[in-house]
Parts: sequence; structure tokens; C-alpha cells
Amino acid sequence: MPNSTFQTGDLDRFDVDQGAQRQGAPDRLTRLSGLLMPVFRLRIDRSASRVATLNIAFACLFLLIAARLVVFGLASHGTAFVARVDLAPKTLARPDIIDRNGEILATDIRTVSVYAEPGNIYDKDEAVELLTAVLPELNATELRAKLASRKGRNGAGFVWVKRELTPKQQAEVHRLGIPGIGFMPDHKRVYPNGVAAAHVLGATNLDGVGIAGIEKYIDTQGISNLNAFGMAREPGDLKPVQLSIDLRVQHAMRDELAQGMAHFRAKSAASMLIDVTTGEVISLASLPDFDPNDPADALQPDRINRMAVGVYEMGSTFKALTNAMALDSGKVTINSTFDARENLHFGRFTIHDFHGTHRVLTLPEVFIHSSNIGTGRMALAMGVEAHKAFLKKLGQLDRMRTELPESAMPIVPSHWGELNTVTISYGHGIAVTPLQAVAAVGALINGGTLLRPTFLRRSPEEAQQAGVRVIKPETSEAIRYIMRLNATVGSAKKAEIPGYFVGGKTGTAEKVVHGRYDHNRLFTTFMAALPMNHPRYLFVTIYDEPQPAPETHGYATAAYNAGDTTGRMVERVAPLLGLPMQFEPPRTPFPLMARLHAWGVDKTP
Repeated sequence: MPNSTFQTGDLDRFDVDQGAQRQGAPDRLTRLSGLLMPVFRLRIDRSASRVATLNIAFACLFLLIAARLVVFGLASHGTAFVARVDLAPKTLARPDIIDRNGEILATDIRTVSVYAEPGNIYDKDEAVELLTAVLPELNATELRAKLASRKGRNGAGFVWVKRELTPKQQAEVHRLGIPGIGFMPDHKRVYPNGVAAAHVLGATNLDGVGIAGIEKYIDTQGISNLNAFGMAREPGDLKPVQLSIDLRVQHAMRDELAQGMAHFRAKSAASMLIDVTTGEVISLASLPDFDPNDPADALQPDRINRMAVGVYEMGSTFKALTNAMALDSGKVTINSTFDARENLHFGRFTIHDFHGTHRVLTLPEVFIHSSNIGTGRMALAMGVEAHKAFLKKLGQLDRMRTELPESAMPIVPSHWGELNTVTISYGHGIAVTPLQAVAAVGALINGGTLLRPTFLRRSPEEAQQAGVRVIKPETSEAIRYIMRLNATVGSAKKAEIPGYFVGGKTGTAEKVVHGRYDHNRLFTTFMAALPMNHPRYLFVTIYDEPQPAPETHGYATAAYNAGDTTGRMVERVAPLLGLPMQFEPPRTPFPLMARLHAWGVDKTP
């Protein structure tokens, strides 16, 4: 068959083709090796390109792995994980708060909180039963409602079961071995001194956010930003906040105040001690108070900070401001006299004295007899506008701002006439916070420099820069003189503790009830400064509706309650402040008053 036979020429051609193919294969290998060899050849001039190629290859590989991990994390139980990551930073690490001597007032301790992933809990009723057995404070109904949330498309969910567990509680929950229950590291804010300085410190919520007092002030200083950037993971990463408070003095003054409040059956009480040379608040107590370890107590309406938030008619303590205004104007001198023989009449209103002398009084006598008539005449001599301007200069007409976020606006007459000037001159018709009244009196006795009170440490150099002169030094000496005179022969005798050269002023105001003054409901105030030759400290004590005690002969005015308590505080606290007793009275405590032959200069030892 022709198609099935080979001829000799065909066989020769087949041999030639097979040889050509065998010859071409080595040629292709040669060309391929020629292309690849330069890449792998160990030549210095090509090493950079090789390294770059490998870097790019590895970078692409790691990017691929990272992308897959993200996909896997979000695709499965990523929601709970993201929720935990989001929630964890909210429990902020906070700096310690210490007193002026370095004693701890507030600090963080490490703790844990227990959470649940409802989507991973298969028997929720059993989980609720077990958890409430070891954590009996949990509400079973609320916990069951939390765990009833179904697993969403993106994860198992996240709910808090209980924050801030004790180690024993953590061990008991862990022993239950419930799937979907886990623990998260946490911080708990603790106040080791309980109620001490509670209104100054304030409190934080469960997420470590300040909600009152210095704790809230700290949050305004950028602590949340430090936490957000990971610069404050632990309290030790932050510098402690040092306050001006002296814990020893705080304990002593609160103790005396609590005893006095109980003895005089007052509705509430408060006291404060301030360094008039720097404006530092050394102690502040307001009763009833609360324990910042249980901040829910602070929500009760009678737990306010009466020194910074309460506004009151300060009574006769305002007479120190009126005397300073008159003396500083130059229109009145320490030897000026005022007619207190007759009452002042303004329409249907009559101004009279509580214990009238019915005679002409010198300026020091007006002060020690607490004459409303004499003080009113003094204010009228200055005029309405001058009176308003002076009180404005002393910060009595504006809100007093300190580090504490809690503050209140004073209540000032909308229409201020002569009658208002007369009543305000002796502390009625205007309501201010005790804190701003103390700041004003502090300026009157420290040489004439108004210092905004501070709850942080302040050096004398910083105080000098922060102060504003409001009266002349000569006026300040006159005010110190009449306050000292009041402690020796006037209404402030209760605070005259031998050896400390105390000066003071009482203030009793009738409370306004249903738009009228109630003679039976009093607000009493007492201010005492020491030593009056070189004042350093100023005390203030207030009582809301004190009652007569057996030894007060039926009286409930300031001298008998606030004055008595302040005297006890001075006697107990002065040694803690490092004030040496003066066994001999100063030789010339008020040289200008001696040269002017002021009334009573021989009565101030």
C-alpha cells in the first residue's frame, strides 16, 4: 500500500529533523540561563537590585498575611473583641491626689471587671443563677435582660456584668467556668480618708471620669488626651496633684464642726481655713458631707458644698467691708463719729440696732457694738455708686472662680438704691458664697491684696504675682485693729485664745422665708484671724438655723455658736499650723493707730 511504505529519502529527512530538534533544545536552555544568571550572579554592582526585589516580595507577603488576619477577626467573633478594645481605655488612669504634706488623699488601685459575651453563653438562665449566687448584689432580672441580647451578624456582643471586683469575687466567678464570661483589667479610685475633704476632692464615675471637685478639674488639664495616646497607662505615669489642704487640720476642723452642729442642733454647717498671704485653702468642711468612695451619697440635696455653692446673707461680717470702704476713701478716719441715737427710716422700713447704745459712736465703737445705724450712715456717706464699685472691686458682685467647678452667682439687687446700700452695708439684701466673702476679708487684713482662693499649692512668689491691691496698707492696719479690739472687748471674745492674738467678727442674719425675714430662723457666721499683728490665717464658721443651747441663755446668735466653735478650732489647730504662742503681747502691733490715738488703743494688749 502506497501510504504505508517508507522510502529512503523520507527516512533521511526524518533523521535530519530529529537531529535538528535535539540540537535546538540545548540552544534554548543556553539562552534561558543567560537571562537568569545575571540576576543571581554574586556581583557587587547588582546587589542593591536583588535586596530591593526581596524586600518588595516580603513586604507583599506580610501585607497579605495582615489583611487575612483582619478579615478573619472581623468575620468571626470580632465584635466582642472590638467592644472590649473600645471600652478598656475609658477606665482612665488618674494621678494620685496628695495633701500639702504628701499624704495620699486619692489614688488608683488595680482591679478587674467581669463582662459577658451573650452570643457565646448557651444557657443564660443557668449563667444568671450562677453569677447571682457568687455576686448577690447583682439584680437577676437586669442581668437576664442584658444577656438576652442575641448574637449579631458581626459578633457575640458585649455587656458589663459587674465593675471593680475584689480578688475573692474574681476567683469565685472564675471557678464557675461559664463560657462567654471574661475579665478585663480595670482601675478603681479609692479615697483612704473617707469623708475628709470630700467636697474638695469630688468623685469619679466607674469609667474613671471626674464628676465633681478637684477630680473634675484634673480632667480639664488634658488627662484624657494622655490616656488616648497611651502616655498614661498607669497612675505612676502621672505626676501627683498636690493640694493646699492639710489633712491633719482637715480632720480636726471637721471634728469640731460636727460636734458643734450636733450641740447647737443646726440643719447644716461649714467651716474653712485660708492662708491670707497666699490664698491657699488649708481646710474646707461642709456638713452633711459624703464619702467619695460611695459618690451616690453626694446626689442628696443637702450634700452641697456650702462654702462654694451656697449663697447667703453674711450678716455683720460685711461691716468689715463697709468700714474698709469708708476708711480707704479718705472721707472717714479712725476717729470719725456716727450718730446712732435714732433709727434710720426709709419709707415703711426702719433700721435699728440689735443692742442699741443710743449715742454717738466712734468708728471702732460702731464695729464692736455692731451698730447697723452707724454702719448704714457710713455707707450713705460714700454713696450708692461708690459702694457698688467697692464691692465689685472686692469680687462680691461676680461669680467666684476657683479650681472647683462648683460655684454660684451672688444674688444682687436688680435696682440698687439708698435703702439697698444701707442694708447691704451690714450684710442684708445681698447673698454671696462664704468663699468669696472670706477672700474679701482676707484682702482687708493681709495688707490690702486680693488673692483668688486656690486649692492647689501656691508659693509666696506666685501669690505676689497673682494678687491685686484693693486697699491701702494703712486701711488694712485699721481693719486689723478694730477686729482685734472686737476680740478683746466686743462680740468676738469667744475666739480670744490666749497666746495667739486673735481678731474676729460675728455675723447673724435672719433667713428669708416666703419672701419675709423670719426672726426665729438664723444664719450665723464667725470670722477669726490670727495673729492680728501679722495675719497669716483666717477661719470662718457658719451654721444654718442653730438652736439655743443650755449655756447660751436662750440666744442663738453667732457669738454663742459659730464663735464658740471657731474658738475651739483655733485652740486645736494653731499648734498643727506651727504658730508659736505669744506669751507676751506684741509691743506695737498697730503703730499707726497708736499715733492717731484711736479709740480703744489702750484696750488691745
